[in-house]
Amino acid sequence: MLHGLSGRALRFVLAAAVTALPALVTTSPAAAQARAAGFAASCPAAGFISDPYGGARNHDGIDIANDYDTPIYAVGDGEVINSGPAQGYGQWIRILHPDGTVTEYGHMRQRDVAVGDRVTAGQRIALMGAEGEASGPHLHLRVRRDTSMNRGIDPIPYLEERGVSMPCTPGRRPAPAPLVYPVEPGRVVSARSADGRLEIFAAGADGVHHAWQTQVNGSWSEWERLGGPGNAQLAIAPNADGRLEAFAVNGDTVQHRYQLSPSGAWSNWEEFGTGGSTVAAGVNADGRIEVFASGPNGVFHRYQTAPNSGWSGWEPTGGGPAAGRVKMEKAPDGRLEVFVLNGSVFQHQYQTAVNGGWSQWEDFGGGGHDLTVDHNADGRLEVFASGPVGVFHRYQTNPTSWSEWEPTRGPADSRLTSDRTADGRVEVFAINGDTAAHIWQKGLNAAYSDWDGFGAGGSGITAATNADGRIEVFGTSRDGVIHKWQTGFSTWSQWARVNSTSGPPIT
Repeated sequence: MLHGLSGRALRFVLAAAVTALPALVTTSPAAAQARAAGFAASCPAAGFISDPYGGARNHDGIDIANDYDTPIYAVGDGEVINSGPAQGYGQWIRILHPDGTVTEYGHMRQRDVAVGDRVTAGQRIALMGAEGEASGPHLHLRVRRDTSMNRGIDPIPYLEERGVSMPCTPGRRPAPAPLVYPVEPGRVVSARSADGRLEIFAAGADGVHHAWQTQVNGSWSEWERLGGPGNAQLAIAPNADGRLEAFAVNGDTVQHRYQLSPSGAWSNWEEFGTGGSTVAAGVNADGRIEVFASGPNGVFHRYQTAPNSGWSGWEPTGGGPAAGRVKMEKAPDGRLEVFVLNGSVFQHQYQTAVNGGWSQWEDFGGGGHDLTVDHNADGRLEVFASGPVGVFHRYQTNPTSWSEWEPTRGPADSRLTSDRTADGRVEVFAINGDTAAHIWQKGLNAAYSDWDGFGAGGSGITAATNADGRIEVFGTSRDGVIHKWQTGFSTWSQWARVNSTSGPPIT
């Protein structure tokens, strides 16, 4: 969370954050040609997308909201063709790129470049402001296919084609295509469909229940009962073609179901194996889903033999903690890493090469209650584990070395989840029977705040990120499923039902 926002900036964010993003569009021939001609883009600015392209106002660009003096960066290499006052904008900058496209930046408080300057991708060109027709500090980013166009194209797919997924974390080097990081597994899981809408699955005694956002960043459908294993542990992952696939395990069975098309309807449940304790799913660098499940004889895995295709049989992993809780993350180079914890043992293993085989299991600490794994803005993994005296964490000091365990205090014997804020900082959420609390990094790759109250106790918790970068948290208890979401950079809604009913009770 970005603390210290001015009142004017916060009012602007709160007013704008309820606007929904449009559905993702298919790649146009012009965009495909631009990719072939080629430049790798860089993130234009940190912040929330407070006003999308199009919509009821026919908005010609996107607005990225943040506080005054937030740096603005050139999307790509190019020549500055305008820099100065502009009607409506107050001030603007326009950059002509080698592929003929033009990016346009408006409302800045300070300009750092002049007409004729050559800029590089990720170079700072201005500071954010609210000059001209603006209700608060933000960057208006517009993209034109050439200098003759009167109307811009949608900046989001333009940036996606060039390797930047919005919202983004700025940097001076062109960003590679984003890695697909594993979704947090548990009794409740949430992931975004290909069109940007969050979907949620919750496992009750009578099977799995499902709800989904009826529009991007918007409100939720009613709960739909899907059947499937009762009192299951759940995992979810995207196929290479964008279709989500869900996995459910209890002591008797493992089953899965999948979208029949991206953002579309779902198949029926299909058998996927015999029972187990917990399950996690991740995506290899080549797009193949890989599933790990723990049971009384250790940890087993199963993987797609090709993207969007069939599956291997279940294979032993050479050990692993019996009946442990399984979590996965992805190293900066695309290798998956698996962490498994039970009451007495904590171990991990990792791919020895991208899309490749696995290491032997290695000790990672003593046992505990639950864990969550996330990645810093620089890609280093960070692990949190709870136990009877609170929450501890351990983090990579480089790609092959780890710190020692460090205490953070926090709720004892809590369920844990984590996600990243719009600017790339890790935020961790914990819940036990008495309380919920959260901590957050005070800067990119930095130390953490103290634990702060986040609500009453419950049985489980998971976090997901909306398409506009706002974190949404789902909590479970015997009273059902409730959620809480960011309304701005540092503000949260109250806990509320997901829809008009309570959803399945989860103990």
